[in-house]
Amino acid sequence: MPGESSGVGPVLKKFDGVSRIAVLRGGGLGDLMFALPAVAALKSAYPGATVTLLGTPLHAALAGEVETPLDEVRVLPFAEGVRPPGPDEAEDPAELDRFFADMQSRQFDLAVQLHGGGRFSNPFLHRLGARHTIGARTPDAAPLDRSLPYVYYQHEVLRALEIVGLAGAAPVGVECRLRPLPRFVDDVQGIPGSGVPVVTIHPGATDPRRRWPVECFGELAAKAVDDGCRVLVVGGAEDAPSATSVVELARQQAGPERSSMVGSLAGQLSLGQLAALLAGSSVVVANDSGPRHLAQFLGTPTVGIYWAGNVINAGPLGRMRHRIHISWQTRCGVCGADVSQVGWTAPRCPHDETLVGSVAVKDVYADVAELVASTHAHQT
Repeated sequence: MPGESSGVGPVLKKFDGVSRIAVLRGGGLGDLMFALPAVAALKSAYPGATVTLLGTPLHAALAGEVETPLDEVRVLPFAEGVRPPGPDEAEDPAELDRFFADMQSRQFDLAVQLHGGGRFSNPFLHRLGARHTIGARTPDAAPLDRSLPYVYYQHEVLRALEIVGLAGAAPVGVECRLRPLPRFVDDVQGIPGSGVPVVTIHPGATDPRRRWPVECFGELAAKAVDDGCRVLVVGGAEDAPSATSVVELARQQAGPERSSMVGSLAGQLSLGQLAALLAGSSVVVANDSGPRHLAQFLGTPTVGIYWAGNVINAGPLGRMRHRIHISWQTRCGVCGADVSQVGWTAPRCPHDETLVGSVAVKDVYADVAELVASTHAHQT
């Protein structure tokens, strides 16, 4: 495919007359973070064009509470493979028809598919009625005007940047710096306490296999408290039981005189408040999860616990401010299934046992302590 190289992929000729761009990317917080550098590249290549993200309610909530390069977020209707309905939800053909009628009335000049290999997302993209379409595709997916092969093991940020290169958008960065809105900074200002390093922990992850055991997080939290840090455990309402366990374990190990230095805010913060808290933390310790990715894009140092395959697709690219600890386990501990075969290449085994339990607390905490010392020195 002709075109200049960006170092990520080819940068082809720009499309003419592009003033309205739609970007399709469902999923969670991390999925949005991965798409934002590509959005920034599009904004640079097509100055003055508006970018509408077709995403999830979570994306819309975050975009309303954090400064991003997006102009608008439209929430996707339930649709197989794009925004799958939950157990008590269902696709509504009439709602889908209304959504596509609204999108077609906007007369998008360019529609960008950043949502997987295209089996479901490419036909969805076509129904938007845009003049031009680009994206990734597996061999059996519907063609687009310009596309590149979808290979599962590729970093999601680089995949998205390679895709927008098809529209002539060269990368302007591999991270897109986000900022919490001032009102949310004010909301959380008094939570950590002044003059004390803050270690924020997120023990959750969408896939249970990516979760470090709560006992490990509890031990790490106790070490941080013993070293004079304030430890805050965050997450959504679904993370509250794990967060409570982490706090209880840390308090047992740290002793009653330090028990007030660790607490849970899981389920208590809006996304804007969470972003402000993450931005003000000395370091964030988490699994491969949305809050870890959000912390990175807010500029906060992170220590992440990763299964090896997820490092390829979702690990931070730098190591000065973002440390990773990798589990190299490649088979399910229950049935022996090869867990490195992922995506559409093999069905997922039914077991949810952690794949990252072998990561040692002492190794993770060594990085936490180093980053806390470095960050706190700059904050005081």
